[in-house]
Amino acid sequence: MSRDSRTRVAFAVASLILLVVVSAPQAAETAEPTQLMIRCDDVGMCHGVNTAVRELLATGLPFSASVMFACPWHLEAVEILRDHPEVGVGVHLTLNSEWEHYKWGPVVGAAKVPSLVDANGHFHPTETAFAAAGPNLDEVRVELEAQIQRALATGLRIDYIDFHMLTAVSTPDLQAIVEQLAAKHGLGISRYFGERSVSLWDVAPGRKLPRLLESVRQARPGLNLVVLHVGTDTPEMAALIDSNYAADPYRVAIHRQAELEAVTSPAFRAALQSSGVELLNYRDLVQRRGLDAMKAPEVIGSYSTSFTEGP
Repeated sequence: MSRDSRTRVAFAVASLILLVVVSAPQAAETAEPTQLMIRCDDVGMCHGVNTAVRELLATGLPFSASVMFACPWHLEAVEILRDHPEVGVGVHLTLNSEWEHYKWGPVVGAAKVPSLVDANGHFHPTETAFAAAGPNLDEVRVELEAQIQRALATGLRIDYIDFHMLTAVSTPDLQAIVEQLAAKHGLGISRYFGERSVSLWDVAPGRKLPRLLESVRQARPGLNLVVLHVGTDTPEMAALIDSNYAADPYRVAIHRQAELEAVTSPAFRAALQSSGVELLNYRDLVQRRGLDAMKAPEVIGSYSTSFTEGP
C-alpha cells in the first residue's frame, strides 16, 4: 500500500472514531426513559379506601389518586388530599354503583337523569345493566360535567379524568363525551398518553406482590401504568358484595388489603431503586408532555395483568 493510501485509510478510521465518540452521548441523551406510574382508583368510595390512601401517602411514593366524587366519602378524600398537593388528582367518572348494600347515585340527582338510575335512584350496578337501560347521552353529559364541577369546586388541583369500570367509554358516543369534557376543562385523560397499562385486580391476593415486582422488571422504555385498588381488610370493606363477581362476591377486602401491602412494601421500593425506573404521576406527565400529546387509544378495554401481554 502506498503512503498516500495509508494516509487516506488512517484519516477515514480517525473520522469514524470521532463520529462514534460524538454520536454516542447524543444517542444516550435521546434514549427514551423507562417511567412507571401508579394510579389508585376508587379513592373516596369508602373510609377503608381513604385509610389505605393515607398509608400509601406515608411512603412518599409519587402516585395519582382517582377520586369518585359521586360517593359519600369523597369529602374525607378531599380533606386528605388537600394536605398533599404533590399527588396527581383525577376524577374517576362514575356511572355505576356496584355494591349490593352500599349505593350512590348521580351528583345532579336522579330526577334530572332518569335513564342513568334504577328504581331506587341509584346508578346501575353493572355496565351491562347500564347499557340495557338505554342511557340518554345528554343526561350522561350533564352528570359527568357535574362530577367534574364538584371536583373543581373543592379547590383541589385536578389533573386528569378516567373512568370507573370503563362504563363512561364503553361506546364511541360515550367516549366522545368524555373527550369533549376533558378538552373543555383542560384535563388529561388516563390511557391517552400511550401508557402500557396493567392491573392487579384479577391477580390472587398471594400473588399481588410478586406480580407488582414483575411489573417493575417488565417495564419498558416509555410510559408504564399500574392501576391499583387499595383498601383495608376491615368489617366495613368485608361487608361489601360486588355485583360484578358473582362467583367471588366477598373478594373486596382481602384483595384491596393485599394491593395496599404490595405497594407499600420494602420489596417494591427496593425493586424501584435497583431498576432505575422513574416514578411519576399524571400531574408530572401533563406538565411535561402537554395535553396536545394525548391520542385516543384504538381500544380502551380491560387491563392485562402483565406488561408482557401488552403491545
